[in-house]
Amino acid sequence: MTSLSILFGAAVGARNALYNRGMLPSRRLERPVVSIGNLSVGGSGKTPFVLLLGDLLKQRGIAFDVLSRGYGRRTRGVAAVDPGGASRDFGDEPLLIARKLQVPVIVGEERFAAGRLAEECFSSRLHLLDDGFQHRALARDFDIVLVTPEDAHDRLLPAGRLREPLSALARADAVVLTSGAPEEAFPLDGKLVWRAHRTIAPHDLPTHPLAFCAIARPQNFFVQLRNAGVDLAAEASFRDHHQYTEKDIRELMAAATRAEADGFITTEKDAVNLGGYFSALKPLAVVPVKVELADAGAALDAMLQAVVRRRGKPM
Repeated sequence: MTSLSILFGAAVGARNALYNRGMLPSRRLERPVVSIGNLSVGGSGKTPFVLLLGDLLKQRGIAFDVLSRGYGRRTRGVAAVDPGGASRDFGDEPLLIARKLQVPVIVGEERFAAGRLAEECFSSRLHLLDDGFQHRALARDFDIVLVTPEDAHDRLLPAGRLREPLSALARADAVVLTSGAPEEAFPLDGKLVWRAHRTIAPHDLPTHPLAFCAIARPQNFFVQLRNAGVDLAAEASFRDHHQYTEKDIRELMAAATRAEADGFITTEKDAVNLGGYFSALKPLAVVPVKVELADAGAALDAMLQAVVRRRGKPM
C-alpha cells in the first residue's frame, strides 16, 4: 500500500468518525437507502442476508443496486464491480454479490460517492448499503442489524469482537436474530424483530474431503458441514477475506494427502478469493451459505412501507 493510499484511508476514517459522533450531518442520496449491518466484526451473515433481500426485491420487481466499501480490495476510489473481475480489485463480498444477484454493485470508501455514481449510471429504485450500520456519513431510510448469540455476551474491540455496544441497537429499525440469538438478551423495544438462520446446501461432494475457508467464524462452517453428514477428513482455516496464494494451494494439497482426503470443500466467498487457483484443487465442491428469514414476505412489506413513509412518496 502506498503512502498516498494510507493518508487517503486515514482521512476518510477521520471524517467518518465525525459523522459517527454527530459532528457532521449525514448526506442523503436521491433514492432510498436500506442498510444491512451488524454489531460485531464479521460472522453474522450480512452477505447472505444481502443476497436474500436482493432475491426478495427481485421477486417484487423492484430494481436496486448495492453500495459497498469493498473491504480487502487493493484499489481505491469509486468503481462499479465487474462480475468477471478479481477480488483484489473489488473485494470478495461485493464480487460475490455482483455475480449472484446480477445487479449493479458499486464500491467506494465513501458510500455517498458510490451512491451518486449509481444514480448517474443505473435506473435502480433503491440502494442496499452493505455493512452500513457504522457508516453514518450516509443517511439511510431503514437500518437492518443482524445479531448473533455470541454478541449477547461479547465485549468491545479490542478485547472482544463488538464494534459497538448493544445500546447502539437504538438506531436500528429491524433487528435480525440469527442462529437462535435470544430476544431477551438485546434491547429491542420499539424495533421490528425478525428471526433468521443460516443453512448450507451441500451437494455433489467428495466422500471424505478437506474443508477449508477464510471467513470470520470458520468453525461455524465446519460444524454445519458435519451436522449435514459430511465426513470431513481435515479442516483448514485462514484469516477472513484471505486471498489465496500458490503457497496456500501447495499446503492445502499436502494437508489433503496427509489426511487421505479425496477432495476439497469450501464456501462461495472462498471460491471468489481462489481466483485462478480454483482449478488447482480437484475435486473441489463449493457450498452456498444461505440465510432463511421467517415470514420473509411480511418483513419485506414492513421495510418497504417504512421507506415510503419516510420518503413521503412512492418508490
